[in-house]
Amino acid sequence: MSRTHVTISDDGAVALLGLLSAKCLDAEQIIVMGRHQARTHLGREFGATDAVSARGDEGITLFFAGIHILGGPAPVRRFLPDLIQLIWNREIDPGKVFDLTLPLEQAAEGYMAMDECRATKVLLTL
Repeated sequence: MSRTHVTISDDGAVALLGLLSAKCLDAEQIIVMGRHQARTHLGREFGATDAVSARGDEGITLFFAGIHILGGPAPVRRFLPDLIQLIWNREIDPGKVFDLTLPLEQAAEGYMAMDECRATKVLLTL
């Protein structure tokens, strides 16, 4: 039986949700590479088995270790019903990527916070 190993080479919101999805699909090993400790910690909470500094020696060894990389389109619609059910049943909480809440009038501040890595994802409220 084939073993699935996944490396998430970013610690942004989309990457973290990809990590959460890989965990839901029973990936055996999930490595999150990031620059922000709070985000790699969330990656661990989402199911990463390892966290590696994206800019440290571990990251360089990982990418030059003769690892084969495969990719392709993500069939989101195929997995979406199951993922929504997991959220509905409170088995996963992807909302944890929202780490800053601002009123809609401060949307520009929210984008600035994400650009400056002070926030992973901003939730705007009315």
